[in-house]
Amino acid sequence: MAKHSNSSFDAKNAPGGNGKNSRLLVAETSHESNIDVGRRIREIRMGKGLSIRALAETSKLNVNTLSLIENGRTSPSVSTLQLIAQTLQVPISAFFETDEGQKKVVYQHAGNRPHAVFTHGLVEDLGAGMTRFGAEPLIVTLKPKSDSGKTPIVHTGREFVYCLEGHIVYHVDDQAYPLEPGDSLMFEAYLPHRWQNEGESESKLLLVLCPLDERDQPSERHFGS
Repeated sequence: MAKHSNSSFDAKNAPGGNGKNSRLLVAETSHESNIDVGRRIREIRMGKGLSIRALAETSKLNVNTLSLIENGRTSPSVSTLQLIAQTLQVPISAFFETDEGQKKVVYQHAGNRPHAVFTHGLVEDLGAGMTRFGAEPLIVTLKPKSDSGKTPIVHTGREFVYCLEGHIVYHVDDQAYPLEPGDSLMFEAYLPHRWQNEGESESKLLLVLCPLDERDQPSERHFGS
């Protein structure tokens, strides 16, 4: 569990801030610099190995509120940003870094990727640092006998699955698709789907989520718990 840090700014000490207009300060800063604060929060969270639910529990913020912030559907106040910064142990200024240094090539060594632990395993982000244009490549490690739950998942775009290790079963529109190493599956993601690791050992898959709407974050529906 993350400890609170003293490195974040106080709203009253922020440039031009007096506490009273803190929400306006965030909105103006984001607009003028074209900064995606929500995306930065998500990148930092993933880099520290936290699921959105874990961040919500530690920061005492509502998971739906965090999801709206990360998806750019609501603007957080400075006090909320302070709380998130303290939980993630970063200065609040980390959320306002520009995209000038956005990577055009992402090269990663095995074992040195941004990742997040969720209830049933581990998610590694293969595209960290590069702007996502409708594709989010992930390596997912699933615990033995784990599954995504009884409620089917639906989202925009398509989903591609490639089994790397173990035995995974994907259920798409009530049809079961067993996957062993080397097997792949691609489908329209509006079809209700869910997954399960039927084996007695960990399974690993390459998952590429391709939402049509950039505000859609299907990874949270897969691994948010």
